[in-house]
Amino acid sequence: MNSDSDLQIAGDILEVRHLLQAPREHPATVAEFAGLARSVAADRSQWEHLVRYDATSRWYHRLRTGPGYEVWLLSWVPGQGSGLHDHGRSSGVLTVLQGALTERTERGTRALRAGAQRVFAPGYVHEVVNDALEAAVSLHVYHPGLTQMPMHTAPHCEARSVPGGVSA
Repeated sequence: MNSDSDLQIAGDILEVRHLLQAPREHPATVAEFAGLARSVAADRSQWEHLVRYDATSRWYHRLRTGPGYEVWLLSWVPGQGSGLHDHGRSSGVLTVLQGALTERTERGTRALRAGAQRVFAPGYVHEVVNDALEAAVSLHVYHPGLTQMPMHTAPHCEARSVPGGVSA
């Protein structure tokens, strides 16, 4: 008896198909949802032709759905913001596709530049604003699909600044 392990593998383990996890058609983990967002962001042909800008309200377009999730494309002209809100029971991944956005929370303010991602849990309260002089575009993945966006009022969201941008 071997003290390290009694298990020995003979032959090519990759040939034992029933032991390998089948590739998933749809994301199921936080890492897979963040990966989906990065994949869509990298392929501009999936979203660039759809972007519209509306000076009167934030523009949005549902780009894709899957079992239990939605992918949204949003544009932000200078000065537009979401207002302080959470996403109910949905968690999400926010990815800045172009331009820059500012995220405000009770913990401070973060600059989010193109490529930055924020992953957030249900009930996470924040405000997203385009404080820049040029338009911005972002991608939002929600799981489960977004069914509510409760608005909040709290003056404490402009408290202190968190150094640097966020990138994941």
